[in-house]
Amino acid sequence: MPKKKKSRPTSIICTAIFAVLFLFAFAAPTAVTPQSTLANNTTIAVGPQYDSTHVYVAPADLESFVKSFIATFSGQASKPIVTNVLPVPSSTEFQSVSTPVGTLSVFAFQTPIPFPFGQERTGYLVTDMDAAIKAVHPAGAEIIVEPFKDAIGRDAVIQFPGGLKTQLYWHFIPPNYPPLETIPENRVYVSRDQADKFVKSFLTFSRGKITEDNPRADAAEIGRPKETFRRIRITSLFGNMQVNVTDGHLPFPFGHEITGYQVSDLSATLEKAKSSGAKILSPPFTATDHTTAIVQFPGGYIAEIHSIPER
Repeated sequence: MPKKKKSRPTSIICTAIFAVLFLFAFAAPTAVTPQSTLANNTTIAVGPQYDSTHVYVAPADLESFVKSFIATFSGQASKPIVTNVLPVPSSTEFQSVSTPVGTLSVFAFQTPIPFPFGQERTGYLVTDMDAAIKAVHPAGAEIIVEPFKDAIGRDAVIQFPGGLKTQLYWHFIPPNYPPLETIPENRVYVSRDQADKFVKSFLTFSRGKITEDNPRADAAEIGRPKETFRRIRITSLFGNMQVNVTDGHLPFPFGHEITGYQVSDLSATLEKAKSSGAKILSPPFTATDHTTAIVQFPGGYIAEIHSIPER
């Protein structure tokens, strides 16, 4: 592992992430295509177990947040390390959290966070960084942080219409993580003006598909009882996504949640969350096909948690 030089930042953190998550790997490797060898009809996504939600907390809250999240969902965390993860000088304490319902990359910056980092919601592993970057503009998205090298690969940040920011990453050595028990959903709130542009852009980039486009979903799900809203659900190799199309008149905490986690027993999960220091910001609401609640963990991270009844 290379040492961090004062002359330019490195990404020692990536090696640490790889080492931690490798402990959970399958016996057989997952193939990741080498740079610049993909056919035009090949997806650039790898799988939802390779995609992490980015969580930013204050250094004083790092330990309590990680403990609370693992107590709620089970799983394991890497040992915290201090390093620079960006293409410019900075310093953060970092932990990777692996759970059956999703993966987190947790950052506790000790320096001011350079723009635009801290605004990206997720990190997506891609099969080929060159191909991923070439796919951005044709999809109607933009590259807001051009590719930069780290210790084990390359990274970039892109933005879709409507403002959704996502980090892309690629490894020299293909990583190999186990599948998740349930696939988390990226919860995206967009305006009516940008909804169709966003969906078209994301579908083009991810090569996903729409599984639901409900123009009259029960808005009690987003804190607006006796009203309706447009709810679009998308699935791709990057994972699940729920697009909430609204007028922007959202009561707190709706719109602040980044990721939705599916569990088998919502009541039991919420009890674990409360016992570990989390707060229930929005109590369980039962919609036609799921029951949902909003939780805030120590350090401020807000998440949706839901269960789906057995059919």
